[in-house]
Amino acid sequence: MFLVTGATGGLGRRIVRLLRERELAVRSFVRLMSNYAELEQRGSEIFIGDLSRERDIQKAVQGAQYVISAHGGDAEAINYRANIDLIDRAKEAGVEHFVFISVLGVDRGYEDAPVFKAKREVEKYLETSGLNYTILRPAGFASNLLPLAEQFRRTGIYLLIGDPQSRTSIISTDDLAKIAIESVSLDAARNQVLPVGGAEILQRQEIPRIFGRIFDREPIIINPPLLAFDATRNLVGLLNSKGQESLGTLRALLANEFFCTPAETERIESLFNLKLETLESFLRRYVSV
Repeated sequence: MFLVTGATGGLGRRIVRLLRERELAVRSFVRLMSNYAELEQRGSEIFIGDLSRERDIQKAVQGAQYVISAHGGDAEAINYRANIDLIDRAKEAGVEHFVFISVLGVDRGYEDAPVFKAKREVEKYLETSGLNYTILRPAGFASNLLPLAEQFRRTGIYLLIGDPQSRTSIISTDDLAKIAIESVSLDAARNQVLPVGGAEILQRQEIPRIFGRIFDREPIIINPPLLAFDATRNLVGLLNSKGQESLGTLRALLANEFFCTPAETERIESLFNLKLETLESFLRRYVSV
């Protein structure tokens, strides 16, 4: 039995789909008001709970052999505290393997990025927990670009904040789901921290060009400097200090490069016996043209 948190998210939903396609038992941890009908129809057990409640986590892990933590949210309550409780309760319940979805660059010391800080502390806690684990550090989810692609389809406009030549290697969310599932049974992935990127290293300015090819239209790229974002963030801080803090993670993502080296990519392909999908291939499978 797999327990999947964040089961209605872009990655979690794909993990549950793939588990059910393989006819493996899965329990989806969901919020009451979330859209979990598809997961139920696919044969997933549904556990309705709140990740900020330790008692809910304790109940959810009972009988689970594997845990895949794929949820996100508020840095302290969900990204940090819920994962610490999840690790503790998983250990008590005798879980055999814990997969944690972290983020590439989490170890670079971005002090102003709460999500990065939270995930790094969870990583360190998991590594010393005594559980068998795999920590995956994706460079970015391809599924996060789907709303932008649909917006581009309607308007032809792409907002690119910061350096257009900054590099990324966005992972197909379907590939990441496969890697997360297979980590629990692969000896070479046990107690490993694995950077996970896509099939290619792209400059950020290449993303709207990919959109343009898919929708057969010339992209209109709006490219405000990072200083414009900083000004907006400072203005938010005058009204809401918490809002300013939360934008720190987004600034780290906009201001830095997040890509896996060719050697890291080759290692993932060899380890999991797969050919990583390109970003364009992923988008063409999902967007409506």
